Amino acid sequence: MKLMNLITRRGLLASLLLACASLATQTAAHAAEIRVITSGAFTEAYKKLVPIYEAASGHKVISAFGASIGNAPDSIPSRFARGEKFDLVILSEGGLEALMKEGKLVPGSRVDLARSQIGVAVRKGTPHPDISTVEALKQTLLNAKSVAYSASASGTYLSTELFPKLGIAEPMQKTAKRIMSERVGAVVARGDAELGFQQVSELIYFKELDLVGTLPDAVQQTIFFSAGLVQGSTEKEAANQLVRFFISPAVAELVRSTGLDPASK
Repeated sequence: MKLMNLITRRGLLASLLLACASLATQTAAHAAEIRVITSGAFTEAYKKLVPIYEAASGHKVISAFGASIGNAPDSIPSRFARGEKFDLVILSEGGLEALMKEGKLVPGSRVDLARSQIGVAVRKGTPHPDISTVEALKQTLLNAKSVAYSASASGTYLSTELFPKLGIAEPMQKTAKRIMSERVGAVVARGDAELGFQQVSELIYFKELDLVGTLPDAVQQTIFFSAGLVQGSTEKEAANQLVRFFISPAVAELVRSTGLDPASK
């Protein structure tokens, strides 16, 4: 097993080096500064990939983070409304299409990076509730004393679609809380909520949590997280190069290790 893990790591490293070499041959003469804002679900993959890209390309990536939707001060829509300047935005497909309709993004520039599913987490050492079926999930939600869910795309799905579909919208108004400007995992980790619902890629990095699993297939919402070029960008070529790196086959396993499914085959 250790030998196989070593072989896998070496294979991944070799693939990344090949991807970096390819990038280096495409790099323009000047070093660009690419301003990027990304939503939470892609954050862990982003943080792993950006240093590799910077080392290979010679470009610098200036990063910002925020929720895909909502009116929190640090959400992506709020930051665009304030006139903050970016070259590239990465967020849920619904959030991206909304910005596209508002004319904030370059038409036709959407590129899907990864798929994400909604997971359920509890504080480490506490009992794991049954979410194996839709009925079991319903009972688990009704039995929970407190539930935390995201202020972004997954949370909107829970509050406006899943809870009503399960017939529990009214009781969930008393026990479920939408978490603003913070990861759901942090709320559950400190004991402020019994159950936490968010994208798997945002839950798995909290050592204080146990990931119970994902929602049953019948009520699961698979969300694409996508990149789009911002209107008025002065670094479109470098931003496009960064996107091509994010979807290159060489980095697919790294993306998958963060709880996402690469969108490109």
